[in-house]
Amino acid sequence: VNGLLFYLTYTPDDVEGNIHLDTGDKVSFYMETNKHTGAVSARNIQLVKKKQMRCQGVVCATKEAFGFIERADVVKEIFFHYSEFKGDLEALQAGDDVEFTIKDRNGKEVATDVRLLPQGTVIFEDISIEQFEGTVVKVIPKVPTKNQNDPLPGRISARIGFTDKELPFGEKDTKSKVTLLEGDHIQFNISTDRRDKLERSTNIDILPDTFNFTKETREMGVIAAIRDGFGFIKCVDRDARMFFHFSEVLEESQLHISDEVEFTVVPDMLSAQRNHAVRIKKLPKGTVSFHTQSEQRFVGVVEKEVVATPNKNTSPTKTKEKEAEEGVIAYEDCGVKLTVPYHTKDLEGGGYPQVGDKVEFSINEVKRTGQQSAVSIRVLNRNASNAKRLHGFVATLKDNFGFIETANHDQEIFFHYSEMCGDLENLELGDTVEYTLSKGKGNKVSAEKVTKCLSHSVNGIGEDVGATVMMGKVIRPLRSVDPSQTEYQGLIEVTEEGGTKGQNYPFGIMGMANKADCLQKGELVKFQVCTVAQTGQKMACNVVPQRRAMVECVKDQFGFITYEVGESKKLFFHVKEVQDGLELQTGDEVEFSVVLNQRTGKCSACNVRRVSEGPKPVVTPRPDRLVNRLKSITLDDASAPRLVIVRQPRGPDNSKGFNVERKTRQPGVID
Repeated sequence: VNGLLFYLTYTPDDVEGNIHLDTGDKVSFYMETNKHTGAVSARNIQLVKKKQMRCQGVVCATKEAFGFIERADVVKEIFFHYSEFKGDLEALQAGDDVEFTIKDRNGKEVATDVRLLPQGTVIFEDISIEQFEGTVVKVIPKVPTKNQNDPLPGRISARIGFTDKELPFGEKDTKSKVTLLEGDHIQFNISTDRRDKLERSTNIDILPDTFNFTKETREMGVIAAIRDGFGFIKCVDRDARMFFHFSEVLEESQLHISDEVEFTVVPDMLSAQRNHAVRIKKLPKGTVSFHTQSEQRFVGVVEKEVVATPNKNTSPTKTKEKEAEEGVIAYEDCGVKLTVPYHTKDLEGGGYPQVGDKVEFSINEVKRTGQQSAVSIRVLNRNASNAKRLHGFVATLKDNFGFIETANHDQEIFFHYSEMCGDLENLELGDTVEYTLSKGKGNKVSAEKVTKCLSHSVNGIGEDVGATVMMGKVIRPLRSVDPSQTEYQGLIEVTEEGGTKGQNYPFGIMGMANKADCLQKGELVKFQVCTVAQTGQKMACNVVPQRRAMVECVKDQFGFITYEVGESKKLFFHVKEVQDGLELQTGDEVEFSVVLNQRTGKCSACNVRRVSEGPKPVVTPRPDRLVNRLKSITLDDASAPRLVIVRQPRGPDNSKGFNVERKTRQPGVID
C-alpha cells in the first residue's frame, strides 16, 4: 500500500468458497483492525487467479503434431501440442522426462511451456529391494479381448509377511519374453506407485523348479536349424520340426545346432493348426535319445544281405534305390520266429555278414514310430558255403575308386566306392580292410563288399622286423607313383658297404613309415628288413626317405623347394608344414617328405625340417651414380629437389623442434 509491503494474517475461516490457497495465488480481501490489540488481518478472502504450477511427467506418446504426457502428480495423461515444446523437436521421443505448466483451454487442461529434464528425474514408483516368491494365477492373454481395459491384467498370488496378497502385473513387468503359464513358480519385486500407492509385481523371473508346479507336458528334441532370431527343433515324439523363437529360451542360454533341449508345445496365436515350442531349456549332452536299445543280446541268421550304400560320385537315383534295400536277420524270441532289418552302419568288428552267417545283435526301437532294427551286429560263425573273405590294406584312394594291397603285399586289387560298406570319409591309406573277390567284364578281378577292420597287425606285415637300419636307393617306385609300370611293388637297392650291398628288397604301401609319402626313383632311403608271415618273403619296411634340398622362395603362407618331382623342378609347401614353427628363408637347407594327393595327382612337401640356415642377405650399397649425384648437389642448384617445411615437429612435452641439436651439413657431403 502506497509502495509499502505488508504481511496480513488469515485463518481458513476467512477464505470464502472452501478453497485451498497455495503460495503465489492472487486473491482479493478486506482489511480488518482488531479494536483490542490494533492488529490488522485479512477477511472475506476470494481467489482471483491460481498460480501457474510447474509439473513433471514422462512423454508417453507422440503423434504427427501433438503428444501426451503421463503426469507424475496424478495417475493421468495430459495433452500437449508441439508448438508448446521448447527445444529440439526432432530429438523428442517417448520416454523423455519433461516439465510443463498446466493451463485451461476450452474447459480442458493442456500442457504448455514443455521443456526436457535430465533422464531419470521423474520417478513414478518405488521398487522394493527385497525379492518375493509367488505363483502365477492369471496370465496376460496373448490376444487382448475387445473389453479388456485393465493395463495390468496378470495376477500373482504370494504371501507377503503374514498376509496373502494377489498382485497385478503387466507385459512390461517380466524380465524376459518367455511365455508365462498358470501355476508358474516365480520370483519378483513389489512396485509401489507414488501417486496412488497402488502395488504391483515387477521384475518377474521364472524359477528353475517351476516345472514341478505347472501341469504342462514337456517334450525333448535337438536343435536342427538356427536362423536370424528363430530356429527349428527335431522332436523325439513328432514327425515335423518345431518352430521356436529365441525369446523363448530360458536362462539366456546360447543355443547351437545339435544342442539337446526340453520344451513345451502350444498352439500358434495366428493359426490354431500350427504349433510352436516355448519355454525352451537347454539339457546336458546325452540326455535326449531318439531311440531305445535293448540290453538283451539276440542270436540270429542273416536271411538277406544288405546292399552296399554308394558314397561318392554315384547317381542320386541309384543311391535312393540301394538305401531302401536293407538286410534282414531271422531270429527267435520266446519261441516266436521273427525278422528284423539291419544296415551296414550297425556292423561291428569289421565283419561283413552274408546269407547264412550266424550273428549276434541288439534291437533298437525308434521312440517316435516304434520301428525296430538290429544294431551292434557281430558275426559269430561264417556259413561254409560263402565265398572266402580276404584281408588287405588301402593302397590308393582316387575320386570314386581305389586300390587294395593284398595280404602278401605283392599285388593291388581295384575297388569302387559303391562297394565300400561304412563311412568312406574315415577311410585312410594303410587301413586294414576285408573284402571278397569278384570278376566283372573281361574277367577283370575287383574287390566287393569292402569293410574296414578295427584290428590289424603291426605295419600290416608282421612282427619279425630286423633291428638293423640300412641305407638304400629306390630303383623302382610303387605303381601309384608311376602308373606306367606293370609291377605293383617298389624296389630298394642296398647302397651301404657290407655283405648285402647291391641286394634288392621289394616294398609296398605298408612298408612306408609315412603311408602318404611319395617315393621317387633314385631317392635315398633308410629302412629295415622284415619277413612276411604268410609267404616268408623278405621285404623293406619302415622306409624313411633321406631328402635334402634348398628353399627357393617363401611367399607369405607358402613357398617352394628346389626339388624335382616328375616334370616339375620345384616342390610346393605350406608354412604350417614347417616343424617347430620356424620361419624359413631363401637358401635354407631342409629335410622333408613328399606326399601325393591321390585325387589330384599333385605332390607337395610336408614335415619340413630346417637342417641349416642359408647365407644372410647382404645389404646392397648405393649405386655409384646415385652417390655421385648427391655429391654434386649444392644449395644453390636450382634443379636440385627441395623440401618445404609445412609444420614444425613437436615433442612429447609439446615443445617445438627436436631436443638434439642438428648438425650443420655441408653441401655435397654425405655423412
